[in-house]
Amino acid sequence: MATMKDVAKLAKVSTSTVSHVINQNRFVSDSVAKRVLQAIETLNYAPSALARSLKMKQTKTIGMLVTASSNPFYAEVVTGVEQSCYERGYSLVLCNTAENTQRFNHNLAMLMQKRVDGLIIMCTEGLQPPEDLLNRYPSIPIVMMDWSPFSSKHDVIQDNSLLGGTLACQHLIDMGHTRIACIAGPLDKATAKQRLAGFRLAMSEVKLDIIEGYEQFCKFEFEGGLFAMQTLLRLPIRPTAVFAGNDAIALGAYQAIFRAQLSIPNDISIIGYDDIALCEYLTPPLTTIHQPKDALGELAVDALLHRITHPDRKGQILSLTPELIERQSVYPLI
Repeated sequence: MATMKDVAKLAKVSTSTVSHVINQNRFVSDSVAKRVLQAIETLNYAPSALARSLKMKQTKTIGMLVTASSNPFYAEVVTGVEQSCYERGYSLVLCNTAENTQRFNHNLAMLMQKRVDGLIIMCTEGLQPPEDLLNRYPSIPIVMMDWSPFSSKHDVIQDNSLLGGTLACQHLIDMGHTRIACIAGPLDKATAKQRLAGFRLAMSEVKLDIIEGYEQFCKFEFEGGLFAMQTLLRLPIRPTAVFAGNDAIALGAYQAIFRAQLSIPNDISIIGYDDIALCEYLTPPLTTIHQPKDALGELAVDALLHRITHPDRKGQILSLTPELIERQSVYPLI
C-alpha cells in the first residue's frame, strides 16, 4: 500500500506539500499540485484518516448511543442527527444499548477509546455514564438528549413534556370531551411523568374528575398501547377520548379499538405525542403533539460542536417547544 512518502518521492516534493495538496490548506502552485495528483493516481494512494486524526487530534467523528426500540421516534431523531453531522463535515457512529447496562457501558467505552470528538447520548434514564469511565476521558464532550439528571459538565436537550401533555388534554377538553383517559408511558421515565402531570393539570384547571381506571401505564411501545387500551375498553364507563403518552402507544390503541369493532373518532377519540411520520398515513390520520425531530437532532449536534470548541463552558439545559397538530382522530362533542 502506497504511503504519503511514496507520493512525495514520485512527485519530487516534500510530504508536507503532498499534505497541503490533499487538505487544500495552503497555496501550492498549479504545476506542483498537478504532479502530486498524478502521483496519487499512479500509486492509487488513499489518505489515512487515522494518521490525519492523530496529527490533527480530531477524528471528525461523533458517537451516538440510543436505546434499541420499535418506536419510530428514535429512528427519526437519529436521521436528523446524521443529516446534521453530514452537513457539518462529521461522520456518525451509532450504537444501540438495548436498555442493557452492560451493553451501554461497553459501547460507551468503545466510542471513547476510538477517540470520537464528542458523544450524543439518548438513553440516559437508568443508564448513566459511569463516572470512572468519564474521568478516564475527561476531554470528550457529551450532550444528553431526551432527559438526564442535570450535570454542570454536560448539555441536556429535552422537550417540554409538561406543556405538551397539557396541550394534548386541553385540546380534548376544547372539543367537548369530559370522560378523558390517559395511557402514560412508564413512570420511571421523566417524559412520561411530565406528560401525565400535564394531563392532570389540564383536567384540574377545568375541575374535571379523572375516573378510576382512566390512568394506564405501559412502555413507550406498540404492544403497551394495545393492552392498555383493551383495559380501558373493559371499564364499566368507557372514555370518549384518550391521550396516549406517545405515538407508538397511540398506534397500539388504534389496533385495540379496531379489534373491538369500534371506530376512531366516532366511538373513541385519540391524541398522541411525537408526530412520527406514520401519523398522517393512519386511518384516520392521528392528531398529535409535534416534536421537531430534525431540529432536535440539529440542536444536539450544534450544542456538541460548540462544546468541542468551548470545552470549559458550563452545561446548559436546552428545551424545544411542543406544538399541537390537528388531524382527524378527535371527534368534536360540542
